[in-house]
Amino acid sequence: MGFRAVNGETASVTSRTPRDSRLRLVRNRPMATARRPAVNRGSRPAPRPPEGTPPPAELARRARAGLTGAVAIAHWAAAEHGAPGALSDGAAARAAAALGLSEPEVRRDWDRARLIGLIEHHAGTTRPGWRLQAWDRDDSAVLRGWVALLDAWSLACPAPAAAEPTAVAEVVEAVPQLLSLLQLSAGPMQISALLDMLRQRVAELRTERCEVPQDAAELQDATEPQETAQRAGSPDDAEDTATLEGLLDWVLDALSSVGALTVREEPQEGPDGPESAGSAAEEAKGDSREAELSALGSWAVWVKLEQICVAAQSPAGNIEQPAPDMLRGCAGLTPGPARAEYRAWLAARPVGSAVTELIEAARGDDALLRGLAFEALRVVGAPAEPAVRAVVGESCLRPYALLWLAEHEGADPDEALDALTREEATWLWVDTAAAISDHGESPLLVRHLESAVQGTVPALLEEVRAVGHPRTVQVLVALAAAHPDPALAKAVRRAAFQVHTGGA
Repeated sequence: MGFRAVNGETASVTSRTPRDSRLRLVRNRPMATARRPAVNRGSRPAPRPPEGTPPPAELARRARAGLTGAVAIAHWAAAEHGAPGALSDGAAARAAAALGLSEPEVRRDWDRARLIGLIEHHAGTTRPGWRLQAWDRDDSAVLRGWVALLDAWSLACPAPAAAEPTAVAEVVEAVPQLLSLLQLSAGPMQISALLDMLRQRVAELRTERCEVPQDAAELQDATEPQETAQRAGSPDDAEDTATLEGLLDWVLDALSSVGALTVREEPQEGPDGPESAGSAAEEAKGDSREAELSALGSWAVWVKLEQICVAAQSPAGNIEQPAPDMLRGCAGLTPGPARAEYRAWLAARPVGSAVTELIEAARGDDALLRGLAFEALRVVGAPAEPAVRAVVGESCLRPYALLWLAEHEGADPDEALDALTREEATWLWVDTAAAISDHGESPLLVRHLESAVQGTVPALLEEVRAVGHPRTVQVLVALAAAHPDPALAKAVRRAAFQVHTGGA
């Protein structure tokens, strides 16, 4: 920068200092937060997984062993130098011949490779993803990829074509509770118990939606509305039970296929003999089977439960908050704890709706929330890519979206700044300065001046005036008030007045 303070005095510098002064603040240090101390969250020790959980290296080995087909199809796609995004019949036949598989197996592995992030879809073609490059050397990348597959289990193994969509949606929403029950049981559970839990959860979901069939509503006694609604929402009739039994089989098959659990036949015996198994179990399909989480499945569910527990214990209760309030609750945290909060908040809601909430928060007037929203979207990763690409055309989000996409495609965070034009970088500098002026401290705003890409203050002021950011005047006024150099402050105030009056 053209001017900087040295030992309390103002020194004039005619050329840029040799240090790298690009906009690090936006990516590596969330605006006005990086230098604040973390909120006191207590001395909670780092959580340890349940006893008997294999170490991460062993979990990663098991994940790799179950995903060899997806890795093979990803390498085949890489050798094709840009396979089509939708696997055509011809491409599937070529892959089947090359890999010695049937075409259904090729399509299954192709879908899994995309869900894991081993291959990525860009501009109508499929190319190797970053995760494929890290697959053999980075255990954490493998485990994150496997968890992504677990989260997308209903896409990896689609529901039966004849299944009613509403019933499928109810069961998918109920599965996290079933997985939590399996994890907390720390052992096998009878399928009949899981079916009972599924019935209860579906009934709760229907009651929450106040779902009462029309004919039941017409006959409902006005003196007993709650009891009638509860009966109407409860899946107790034979047809509903048969539907849930079939969908539970689909869930178990799907989760087994991704390696999250195992289902095995067991003799139907209770603690006091065969008769003690109970007549209720005899009515359930599969009453002689039991399900148990695999080591990978148990670990993944534990991680999600732990994230939720950590967020629930945070002072702001961020897990229950909408995106803007959650981001404000994280504004006082250093980057590590903030990312943990983002992960917990994301774990408690569907990815699609969470991404939509974050994008809407970024569109608001608060520049701090804009930067933090894209930090949270970095935690989301690949599932957020379509939404981020969709907002590249919005001027207030474009620089953030371009940086996000550059990093997502493998660019170093510092080098990602090369994806911005000079005008976009200046716009981002002003937006970051707005966040600091609203939420930060004067010394941080002064330091931010040194991060501009321009070599001199006059050049910076000229480009800031031209970029048209709606907060330009407020940013310049705040910078003039904060800077200790009277000459520089005067120049900045003059620029603010010129922008305010429309002068050159």
